[in-house]
Amino acid sequence: MSAAVGVQAVFDAGGESLSSLMERLELRMAELAGSHGSLLARHAGDTIAAGGKRLRPLLVCLAAGVPPPDSDGLLRAAVAVELVHGATLVHDDVLDGSALRRGRPTVIAAGGRGSATATGDLLFSRAFAELAEGGSVQAVRILARASSDLAEGELMQRADAWSLDVSVERYLERCRMKTAVLFRAACELGALHSGFRRPSLGVFGEQIGLAFQILDDVLDVSGPPERTGKPRGTDLLDGTITLPLIVARERDPEGAPRELRRLRGPDEAAAVCDWIESTGALAIAKDRAIGLAEDAKSLLSELPARQRAVLELVADGVVERYA
Repeated sequence: MSAAVGVQAVFDAGGESLSSLMERLELRMAELAGSHGSLLARHAGDTIAAGGKRLRPLLVCLAAGVPPPDSDGLLRAAVAVELVHGATLVHDDVLDGSALRRGRPTVIAAGGRGSATATGDLLFSRAFAELAEGGSVQAVRILARASSDLAEGELMQRADAWSLDVSVERYLERCRMKTAVLFRAACELGALHSGFRRPSLGVFGEQIGLAFQILDDVLDVSGPPERTGKPRGTDLLDGTITLPLIVARERDPEGAPRELRRLRGPDEAAAVCDWIESTGALAIAKDRAIGLAEDAKSLLSELPARQRAVLELVADGVVERYA
C-alpha cells in the first residue's frame, strides 16, 4: 500500500470532522506563518509547507476520538504540536548545517543561521501561544515536557556524534527523546480533549514514534535520493550513529569503517551504505520497527472499535510507507 493510499484510508475511516480539522489546521498554520513580517513569514511558510504528512497533528485528532470533535481547542492542540515539530526541524538543520530537507532548501541554506534560528524560535513561541489561548495548564505541561525532552535528545545526538561505540540501548533512548516524545505528546493532548484518561494512548504514540525514527534511519541508508530528498548516507557524513550502522558493525566488524570523519562526500558514504545493506542490517532494523508498531497496536484494546481501527491504520501506515 502506498503512503497516499494509506493516508486516504485514515481520512476515509476518520470521518468528515477529521478532514475538516486538518483543513482548518493548514489554514491556521498559514495564517500564523504570515503574521510576523515578510522575511520570517517566508521562512516559516516554507518550513510549514515542507511538513510532510502531518502525522503528529493527525494523532492529536484521532486520540480525541473517531470521529474527532471538530473543536477549536483540539485544533489549537494539533497546530501547536505541528509547530513544535517544524521548530525542531529548523533547529536541527542549524546544528547539522543541512542544505536540503525533503528535497527543498533548508531555512539555514536559504537565509543563513540568524534567520533559521529566529524562524525556529518563532515556531516554538507560536506553538505555546496557541495552547495558552485554550487555557489548559495540563496541555501546556504536556507540550513543555515534550519540548524539553526533544532538546535533551538533540544534545544526546550531539554527544554521540562520530562515536562508533554507541549501543542499541543508547540509540533507542536517543530516538525516544528526539522523536518519539512528540508522538506521545500528540496522543496525550488528543486524549486530554476526549475527556477520558487513557494512558495507553501516550505509550502507543511513543512506540510508533520509535518505529518511525528507525525506519527513517533505514531510509537514509537505502534511499533512493529522489524519495528522501537527500543523498544516501547523509547521517554518516553528519556523524549520526543509527541502528543500521550499529547492527552492521556487530555482524561484520572487520568490514566496518574505522572512522566516519574520514568519509569524503556522498560517493564514499554511499559505499558504506552498500556495505551496511550487504550485512543484512536493514532487514533487522525494519523488523525491529515492525515489532514496535505491532506492540503499539496491542495497546489499543480498551478503545472503542472505530477509534482502535483507525489508529491501527496509522500504525500500519508508518511501516508501509517505508516498504
